[in-house]
Amino acid sequence: MRRLVYYVATTIDGFIAEPDRGDPTGRASFPVTDDVVRFIVETYPETLPAAVRAALGIDDPGRSFDTVLEGRGSYEVGLAAGVTDAYPHLRHLVFSSTLSGTPDPAVELVVGDAVERVRELKREPGLDLWLVGGGGLAHSLLPEIDRLVLKVTPAVIGAGVPLFDGPFTPHSFHPTEEIRLPGGVRVVTYDRQAAADPAETVEPAAGE
Repeated sequence: MRRLVYYVATTIDGFIAEPDRGDPTGRASFPVTDDVVRFIVETYPETLPAAVRAALGIDDPGRSFDTVLEGRGSYEVGLAAGVTDAYPHLRHLVFSSTLSGTPDPAVELVVGDAVERVRELKREPGLDLWLVGGGGLAHSLLPEIDRLVLKVTPAVIGAGVPLFDGPFTPHSFHPTEEIRLPGGVRVVTYDRQAAADPAETVEPAAGE
């Protein structure tokens, strides 16, 4: 079954964008250094926007994702820059309860149950699903997130858009890989912690 992977840049203190909710790419809090670009090109080339792929001469279809999911706020960052579909090389879904449509027929608008739509996508054949943001959508889809791939930038900003923007909802993940890039960014991968098998639960002996 396909996995839902939340692959995103975050600060040390867990913010994926600054308080103005604008595009964080290239800001002092979220630097895009040569080593970060090399990592993305070599590992997740399909997550680069089409304009960047064209500038770098990348036509690699990618090996990890064939679908990108994002919330209204994240999508509107692109719209403000005149981009109606930053990822035309991927199947593109936008989740919103307030939008009435998208200006690009290739972009699917999801207005209903986000969790159920993701479960439907997981049952379809294909590569993994990439959740690009934002924090509100990530929180609503937290029960379905199978993997976190966090590009942790060496910055603390104190406020902004949280990695998961919602009420207290504990979920357990365990680290599976960490890559330290020369410029200071750490790429940390976490997989969802499997639920304990009730059959393996050891009951304490009487009197313990």
